[in-house]
Amino acid sequence: MSEAKLDPIDRAIVVATQDGLPLVDKPYHDVARQVGVSPDEVMSRMERMLAEGIIRRMGVVPNHYALGYKFNGMTVWDVADEDIAEAGRRVGELDFVSHCYHRPRHLPDWPYSLFAMIHAKEKAGADALVERVAEVLGDLSRGHMVLFSSRILKKTGLRL
Repeated sequence: MSEAKLDPIDRAIVVATQDGLPLVDKPYHDVARQVGVSPDEVMSRMERMLAEGIIRRMGVVPNHYALGYKFNGMTVWDVADEDIAEAGRRVGELDFVSHCYHRPRHLPDWPYSLFAMIHAKEKAGADALVERVAEVLGDLSRGHMVLFSSRILKKTGLRL
């Protein structure tokens, strides 16, 4: 990111939102009051910063533990390199997979190349989701593991 693209108002908007948008009925109005511009200008500038890649995305970052999801598991799958695109497409279409991506394997100790995150409130629910992923992958999976989170890591966005 080039700071040359940020004028003082852009910087103030980023600083005002770097911990997230305010949890109020009209968050852009709240940011506008903090920055001293109109809500339309805040939205316009944020759209421009998104288009220019200064802000990569805007979205919700849930605290799964606070929502009661205590079994958050990164499932890792051993999929042949030639099948990784198809496997990723199949798993990525599952509505309970929060994110799915391809990572390099590190043989001989780590044969897993497809990663998919699942979230469940109970262990049995997590096990059922893993079984569902296994069904979807079918013969494309040569093995898998589930790495459950033991604590929540700090999630942050852009910081100035």
